[in-house]
Amino acid sequence: MDEKNKKGNGETSFKETPEESSEQEVGGKDIAAELEQLRQQLEAKEREAREHYDRFLRQVAELENFKKRMAREKGEAIRYANENIIKDLLPVLDNLERAVDHAKGEGNGKSLLEGVEMVFKVFLDILNKYGVTQISAKGESFDPERHEAIAQVESEEHEPNTVVEEHHKGYYLLDRLLRPALVSVAKPPEAKEKKREDGEVEKRGRDD
Repeated sequence: MDEKNKKGNGETSFKETPEESSEQEVGGKDIAAELEQLRQQLEAKEREAREHYDRFLRQVAELENFKKRMAREKGEAIRYANENIIKDLLPVLDNLERAVDHAKGEGNGKSLLEGVEMVFKVFLDILNKYGVTQISAKGESFDPERHEAIAQVESEEHEPNTVVEEHHKGYYLLDRLLRPALVSVAKPPEAKEKKREDGEVEKRGRDD
């Protein structure tokens, strides 16, 4: 068969050889196979992306639930933080109530005093259990880190700046100061102080 044939209108037409037709068919099959492979890969990636997105949504939901649970537990912990210490303090109220009732029945103040002293001891024991300790003050040198002075008292029996009176006790919670002791401190009597100052002035005059 000739490669070229003349048509009635005078145009020349080219016919494919069997070899050329076979090559085109093979090429078309290869492209189709590649497209099918790409389509499958795309579908696999889409499935993977959906799985990742679903997993992400689940993790976000779990995180939100965790945050809500932690906020709720934190709120409850703050709300009931003093539950244990309050439970331990209830016997103090019971003992105080018994002491008052007993004092009413006895008609004297001795039993009331004993009952209050007992309550006071129990109360201190409970505070010690939770790390609360009293600050010693009376008879010690004034310490601004632990004491708060509200007055100075003239005294010949005590050294200046010695705590001579304790108005209320100070307390530590472990190593943290809860409140300082409220105290009065000693100072020299005015006559003695004036004599000391005059002596210092006289001494400076001799030195000059």
